[in-house]
Amino acid sequence: MNRILRNALQTPDGTVLESKTRHDYKEYEDANGWVYMVDGGLDYIRRTVHKQAPAIDLTLTEAEPHFFLRDYVTWGTYGKQQDQPLSYITIADMTDGHLQAVLDTQKNMYPQIGDLMVAELEYRNET
Repeated sequence: MNRILRNALQTPDGTVLESKTRHDYKEYEDANGWVYMVDGGLDYIRRTVHKQAPAIDLTLTEAEPHFFLRDYVTWGTYGKQQDQPLSYITIADMTDGHLQAVLDTQKNMYPQIGDLMVAELEYRNET
């Protein structure tokens, strides 16, 4: 089975719910009155969706090509000095130095994210 790189769905009113880590439970009441939920981060996928008002599955796994994944998989950052509010940046938008710094210092990240960052550096060297 391919490892999860993004666990997300889009509700009918366009709201995107994304679970980034295990037990990162996100719930939203859509404009249609139905409640949607996503949970599990990159460990498992747990959802509440409705046949009457289906959501769009935005899940990404390693089966997708790298040139596609790099624009949708994100990394959370607090800035270079760790003094900024948490924000998310796509792998494609990270600098080479940022990618390498993460690979050198973040030993507890999801392995599939580290593998994607390594693949991104290789992708940049090929193009």
